[in-house]
Amino acid sequence: MSARACRWTALAAGLSLTALLGPAGPASGQVADIPDAPRLGALFSDHAVLQRDRPVPVWGTGAPGRPLTVTFGPHRLAATAGPDGVWRVRLPASPAGGPYRLSVSDAAGHGDTAENVLVGDVWLCSGQSNMELPVNRTLNAPSVIGASADDGVRLLTVAKDFDPAPQAVLRRPVSWAPAGPATVGDFSAACYHFARDLRRDHDVPMGLIHASWGGSNIETWMSAGALEAAGEGDRLAVLARLATDPAGAQAAWGRQWEGWWRDRAPDAPWSPDDAGPWTPVPAMVPWERWGVPALAAYNGMVWYRLDLELTAAQAAAAVALSLGPIDEADQTWVNGVAVGASGSGDRLYALPRGALRAGRNTLVVNVHDSWEVGGLYGPPEGRALVLADGTRLPLDPAGWRYRTASVAEGPPRAPWSSTSGLTTIGNAMIAPLQPYGLRGVLWYQGESNTGAARRYRDLLTGLMADWRRGFAAPDLPFLVVQLANFGPPATAPGPSGWAELRESQRRAVAADPHAALAVAIDLGDAWDIHPAQKQELGRRLARAARRLVYGDPAPPSGPRPLSVRRDADAIHIRFGDVVGRLVTRGGDSVLGMELCAAEERCRYATAVVEGDTVRIAAPPGEPVASVRYCWADNPLCNLQDESGLPAGPFRELSGDPDPPV
Repeated sequence: MSARACRWTALAAGLSLTALLGPAGPASGQVADIPDAPRLGALFSDHAVLQRDRPVPVWGTGAPGRPLTVTFGPHRLAATAGPDGVWRVRLPASPAGGPYRLSVSDAAGHGDTAENVLVGDVWLCSGQSNMELPVNRTLNAPSVIGASADDGVRLLTVAKDFDPAPQAVLRRPVSWAPAGPATVGDFSAACYHFARDLRRDHDVPMGLIHASWGGSNIETWMSAGALEAAGEGDRLAVLARLATDPAGAQAAWGRQWEGWWRDRAPDAPWSPDDAGPWTPVPAMVPWERWGVPALAAYNGMVWYRLDLELTAAQAAAAVALSLGPIDEADQTWVNGVAVGASGSGDRLYALPRGALRAGRNTLVVNVHDSWEVGGLYGPPEGRALVLADGTRLPLDPAGWRYRTASVAEGPPRAPWSSTSGLTTIGNAMIAPLQPYGLRGVLWYQGESNTGAARRYRDLLTGLMADWRRGFAAPDLPFLVVQLANFGPPATAPGPSGWAELRESQRRAVAADPHAALAVAIDLGDAWDIHPAQKQELGRRLARAARRLVYGDPAPPSGPRPLSVRRDADAIHIRFGDVVGRLVTRGGDSVLGMELCAAEERCRYATAVVEGDTVRIAAPPGEPVASVRYCWADNPLCNLQDESGLPAGPFRELSGDPDPPV
C-alpha cells in the first residue's frame, strides 16, 4: 500500500469536523481569532462569482445548533449548523451584477465575509491535459496575457488531488482571482479563451472553475454509483475494501490482475517458481537507456525480479517496501502475493505480517509504460526494505533481473490509481464542489480512453448524468470537445482508437438534448498531443454555448450528417447545420470518405459536393455496410461550410437503428 493509501485508510475512518473548514484561509481576520466562529466554505471567497437567475446553494461551518445569519446584498437568511458542523442556505435568484458582500455571522457578530462577489455565469472546465494546458503554452501567449485584464472574468483552479472516497471539502487551498496578466498565464487556455470570446456579446460576469488532470481517464472522474451502473462492480468492491483491509484489497486486486494475465499468457512471472528466462538489468535507469535495441523506443510491459536473503529477525521486522520512482504503472508482488500497485509517485508499500520469511524471498515488479521513458530508476537508496525501527535494508542494485512481457496490450490499473483508477479524482476534485451553482460544463477528455473507445459512449453519457445529479441540475449543459487530430497522417483506411472515440463522443452528445459538440479535427498537431491552437477551440466552444445555452439560432458546430441514401451507383449523405453551402478545401473532391463492406474492410471512395449533400460513387452490387469520414488518428479531410467550420468525423451504418441526428 502506498503512503497515500496509508493516509486514505485514516481518512476513511471519518474526517474530523475541523477538516470541513477547508484549507483556504479566512476572508476576514475575525475567524482566525474566535473559536467556533462561523465560516464560509472555501469556494465562497473574495472575488467569487455566483450563478445568476436561479437559487444558489451556499454553505460553510459553525458550531452545531448555533443560530446564524447569512447576508448577501439585500438578502438575509437564517441558518443553523447541523450536528456535523455544516450549515447550508439557498440564496434567492439574483440577476447578473455586483460587486456584493457575502457574509455569515452569529449573534455575537463573529463571522466570515467574502468581498467583491459578482453574480453571473459559472462554468466548470474539466478533463485531461488539453483542458489543463495553460495560456502561456499556447499561440500568441504574450499578447493574449498582456491584454487579459478583465474584472468581469474570475478564475479559480482546483489543485490536483485524489482519494478513494468522496470528500466533503477541497483539501488544498483555492481562491478566486480576477483575470489579468498576473493570473491568466497559468490558467486553462481552452477555458479562458471560451469565456473571452463569449464576453464579446454576453456582457455578464464569468466565473471559471478549472479542475483537470493530464493523462486521466474518464472513469476516475465518475462516482461509484455511476461506475456500478457501467459494470465496474468487481473493481469497485476492491476499492471499497481498501479503507478497512488494505492488505486484503491489494491481494484481491492482485488476483484480478493475475486473472487478466492468465487469459492472455500461459506463464506466471510473479511466481517465485517462475523459470524465466531472466536477464540481468544493465542499470537502474529507464530501460530506453540500457543499450538494448529492442527497448530503445519501447512502450509496453517489462518484468523485474530480485531474489534476496533475509534473516528471521529482518523478515519479522520489515514493515514496508520502498521502490522509489517508477514510470509509469506498476504491479508488485512479494513471494507471489500482491502487495502494491500504483500509477504515479515514489512507491512505498506496506507489507502485511508474514509477507517475508527467513531465507530466500522473491520480489517481482511488473512495469507498464505507455509514453516516453519507462522502468525503475532513481537513487539506489530509494529502493529498500523499511524495518519497524526505521532502518532501511538496501535492495541490491546488482541483483535485479528482467524479462520483456509476452502480452502486448496494457494491463488493468488498480482502482485506487490517481489518473487510471475509479472515482479517485472526482472524489477529491469534483465532489467537494457540489452543489455549487453552475451555468454549464466544458469537458475535454478522451485521449486516455482510446484503448477502449467503443465503451466511451456509455461512460460519457454516465458522466454527464452523474454530474447533473451531483450539482442538483438535471438540465446542466455540457460542451464536449471532440478529440483533435494527432499522429502520423493516415495513408490508408484502417482501425483507429481515436476515430472510434470521436464517434462515441458524437453519438453520446447527439443523444443528449443538453449537450453540444465542439469539433476540433482540424486544430490538432501531428507531432504534439497538446496542440497550441486554443484560441479557435475557445471560439468553437463559445459558439456551441451560444446555441445550447443562450438560444442563438446559429449552428453549434460544423456540418453534420442527417441521412444516408443509396441509389443505383452512388450513396448520398445529406448534411444539416450548414452555414451557406458545403465546400471543399484544396480541390473539387471530398477527401477522407470511405466505403466499408464489413468491419475494417474499407476503401477510400470518390466523393463530390452536390448542394447540401455529398455524393459517393458506389458501383452497383458493391456491398456497403457503412460509410466513414475522417476516420483515422490524424485523417486528411476537407469538407466544411462557408463559415469555415469543418464537418466532423462520423461513421454511418446501413440501416442504422440508432442514427445520431
